[in-house]
Amino acid sequence: MTDPEYMDRAEELLTRIETSCDRINDESDTDIDNQRVGGMVTMTFGNGTQIIVNLQKPLQEVWMAARAGGFHYRFDGAQWTDTKGQGEFFDHLARYASEQAGQPLRFAG
Repeated sequence: MTDPEYMDRAEELLTRIETSCDRINDESDTDIDNQRVGGMVTMTFGNGTQIIVNLQKPLQEVWMAARAGGFHYRFDGAQWTDTKGQGEFFDHLARYASEQAGQPLRFAG
């Protein structure tokens, strides 16, 4: 994948995170404060915990840091998958965000 292709895919992923947070805030009593600075989105939950998603341009990866740990993802042509073969980005984001928010959350994948 070329660098411009990576940036297009990565920007789309960050935008989908922000859109999902806005939808969750509108449709539920969950309050996710999401802030974007450049290639990083920080989601802060009501209990003060955070999930941080950060672009790693030199590696063409997306990194996620959550209470559950740190995870790396690469675009496989169809979706962002864990570099250790452990699953898809939005599935993981929903699981970790649900754990940290204390209720089921759904992110658009």
